[in-house]
Amino acid sequence: MDEMNDIAGHFSDEIWRTQSTSYSFPVLYRLIEAEDKKVLVQKKTRADWLSKLHLHARPRIMSLPTPRSVGILVVACHEWGKAYWVTLTSILALLVSVISGSDVSQHCKFPAIYNFGDSNSDTGGISAALGEIPLPYGETYFHRPSGRAGDGRLVIDFIAEDLRLPYLSAYLDSINANFRHGANFATGGSSIRPGGYSPFHLGIQISQFIQFKSRTNAIYSQQSSRGKFGLSKSHLPRPQDFSKALYTMDIGQNDLAYGFQYTNEQEVLSSIPDIIDQFTNATQQLYKEGARAFWIHNTGPLGCLPNTLLPYEPKSGNLDHTGCVEPINRAAREFNQQLEKRVSKLRLELPDASFTYVDMYSAKYALISHAKGQGFVDPFEFCCGSYYGYQVNCGKTAIVNGTVYGNPCPHPSSYISWDGIHYTEAANRWIAEHILNGLFSSPPVPIRKACHVSRGM
Repeated sequence: MDEMNDIAGHFSDEIWRTQSTSYSFPVLYRLIEAEDKKVLVQKKTRADWLSKLHLHARPRIMSLPTPRSVGILVVACHEWGKAYWVTLTSILALLVSVISGSDVSQHCKFPAIYNFGDSNSDTGGISAALGEIPLPYGETYFHRPSGRAGDGRLVIDFIAEDLRLPYLSAYLDSINANFRHGANFATGGSSIRPGGYSPFHLGIQISQFIQFKSRTNAIYSQQSSRGKFGLSKSHLPRPQDFSKALYTMDIGQNDLAYGFQYTNEQEVLSSIPDIIDQFTNATQQLYKEGARAFWIHNTGPLGCLPNTLLPYEPKSGNLDHTGCVEPINRAAREFNQQLEKRVSKLRLELPDASFTYVDMYSAKYALISHAKGQGFVDPFEFCCGSYYGYQVNCGKTAIVNGTVYGNPCPHPSSYISWDGIHYTEAANRWIAEHILNGLFSSPPVPIRKACHVSRGM
């Protein structure tokens, strides 16, 4: 047990050292496991660490001050020879509560959210532009077509709930839209670069925002309470709220997916620097328009999506220990690594802005790799549509030799994947609960305090 205490102490010292210089958790973490009194310490990737970390030692609580007055708690328990495993979530919840509590005392009270992305956060854009996404999409929460590529709410919806704001209206949806508390420019299939699955790439979304902001300001400059075309100002954001709003970005998955569909791994990897450059240009444009608080998601483990896995020919070394397609996930991790470095650079270049980088890859991989322990079925099964025996997309059915294919499952909340590509509301809720408190963020602050992130870190 003394050896275990030494390891735990070394681990906390490592966090302290890294935390004091970068105010974020280390990129490489320690995996500490006790098995038959044998302690194994290995370097692991962020995703492995986040999904597997346990500490095993005698009762121990340490508060380690840093130049930023941030306390780091390392907790482990052992009593009467019986091991008490302290889970990752419990440990990190303590860490985040100390970090955010000591540095920030007030919530940001964002008056609005402006979101840019793809189908992971589209609340009706592509449905309004190209045709309604039919039932059973939307059946779980909205009980009707909601413009979302899932059975219910998305992570962006849970973000709005956490910030006590209404769900975002899609910018492209002209019916019954209310933009008082923000707008959603995300559309299904969108990519950062032009030429992918959708015409509404990130550059177009930024142009739409700039026009939206300009026209809103023009309407407010008029004396009447209604705009030139009778649009009520009460359905538009207040001009002063643009600089106080939260700007969320969740895009990049389709750049990689499109590349793998039409090229190869090497070409995808070669394209990433240009993708990151175009993402940077978009972010800088938003900054010029007054955006100051950015909440940026990296891309998830594409190689774990059932739609990616099913047609993939398993070969030696192509699947990881969870069963995901390793070459595709390798590209996603490379994209994320370059994105994180660029966000760090943006912090220095745009010191008046706050940037929170959210590790969606690790959050989603943690859920997928421990699906059954979290109450879900096999993560590579999906609820709606069929790729077994007869392929039919969700929302459609087909009868082949008396067998009906395509009907949704009776209990979507048991599944991580809704249609082989998109997550269920239950999975989105799990993910949101694990990212909104800052557990997977750099710096590790909850979303309600994201405007207070130290500048230029």
